[in-house]
Amino acid sequence: MAAPRPESGPPPGDVAGSRGESGASSWESALTSVRHSLRFVSPLREEFVCPVCGGVVLDPQQNSCGHIYCFLCLRGLREGPSASSPVCPVDGAAITPAGVFQDNCCKREISGLEVYCVNFPACTSVVTLRHLQEHLADACPQRMVEPRPHCQPPQRLTLDQDRVQSSCLEVDCPVSCSQTAPRHKDTRGRVKLHEDAALHRHMLLVLRSNTHLEQQVEVLREEEALMQQEVQTDGLLLAGLQKTIRPLLQQNQDQELTVSAAQRTLGRQEDVLSAVRLDVKQVSRGLGAGLEGLEELRKSLDAAIQEVSAAEALRRHLGTLEEDLKQHSGLLHLHAARLSANRRHLRELGAASFGGRLVWKIDDFGSRREAEVRGQPPCLSSVPFHAGTCGYNLAARVYLNGDGEGRGTHVSLYVVLLPGDFDALLPWPFRQTVTLSLLDQSGAANHRSLSFRPDPTSKSFGRPAAGSAGNVAVGFPCFVPLGELEPRHSAEYVKDDALFVKVKVDMAGLDP
Repeated sequence: MAAPRPESGPPPGDVAGSRGESGASSWESALTSVRHSLRFVSPLREEFVCPVCGGVVLDPQQNSCGHIYCFLCLRGLREGPSASSPVCPVDGAAITPAGVFQDNCCKREISGLEVYCVNFPACTSVVTLRHLQEHLADACPQRMVEPRPHCQPPQRLTLDQDRVQSSCLEVDCPVSCSQTAPRHKDTRGRVKLHEDAALHRHMLLVLRSNTHLEQQVEVLREEEALMQQEVQTDGLLLAGLQKTIRPLLQQNQDQELTVSAAQRTLGRQEDVLSAVRLDVKQVSRGLGAGLEGLEELRKSLDAAIQEVSAAEALRRHLGTLEEDLKQHSGLLHLHAARLSANRRHLRELGAASFGGRLVWKIDDFGSRREAEVRGQPPCLSSVPFHAGTCGYNLAARVYLNGDGEGRGTHVSLYVVLLPGDFDALLPWPFRQTVTLSLLDQSGAANHRSLSFRPDPTSKSFGRPAAGSAGNVAVGFPCFVPLGELEPRHSAEYVKDDALFVKVKVDMAGLDP
């Protein structure tokens, strides 16, 4: 029997927005005009403040001196009066194309900062900086709405809703075909007549949306090819940096040996200097008889001073080499982090599915389950998959140490409906049969599968709210006992510390 999972599970991970022509992502570009009026829940750290504009850094770019600027502010420095030789406004360091890179680590931290809605205190919502524009566009009850034809000027949503109910002369088409129907006592009937009369136009809108989606898929494929090229380029760059650092490390070791020898020589010379000073005192007492000996002692003292000066010069040179080594090591770590992020994004692009099926490989089963036993993290979430090109958006969730009544005894397996781009065109509630499986890796195909048919009265199968983390997950808290995961003759569900989960949505009655 399918059972709903409690709503305490974490939401799926965020996906980075697309980048606009300015270089910044769409949400960063939208916040450019309000960056100085943002109110953060916690005080903004100094390194997150752009030294050029004084606001929060949007699309951070780091210079070789370590300071971070907004993408647009950095472009202004390069295109301004000092474009031929731009410098950092903090320490005067030169800004060159080779010394600037996009700081994705800083960008992730800034995008997760919590801010108050710009309509505060009328709206008391607190959201992450990344989702502020989505909140202002879709969820804020105090947002501005566009005027309708023959209606009053733009007003806030709370006022506009009352205005539409009382005075607006027209009603929008529910399919969003840009046409309206006159407001009338029988408005619902008029809208129905419009839907019947504009059926061909509505079908063209669906076809145009499908064509747009295919174009987006082609763009994703091109981005995937570019990402692969970038990964190869980063790999070559990383190998080049490693080759550059190896001789520096060897040179550092040689310099350390040289300094060590110089220090030993310095120690010996200090002993000689002490002896010389003692001899000088003795010679001073008998100056008349030892002028020649005093001259020799002076020469020895001058030679000792020269050796000490040489040792000090070697020590300063070693300090310079150590600073260069630290700078190269920092750049190497940054490029390695960027390479890792590119590879992760490439894996997510390759895992996209539109056929109503998901095969999910869970690596490091033992360590992940031990982490759940200790309470971190409470569950694992798969990448989203779709039931059809313009179909429902779903994801799988698994508790390796059980959830609810199955905690500590079973593996719990669920599926959750997520907000999708085509929810307005889909029939609700969701009625397709869902099959959840643990796949047998022994080759005997003794897969463990359970299916459920959605309950139309459950809120878990209604249309997900836009901008939400999805509906309440539904599945089986007692899917399979933990003891059955041990290797047996008939089935082997965990092999090489990996577990495979499969989700299949019955596509009957849905467009492919």
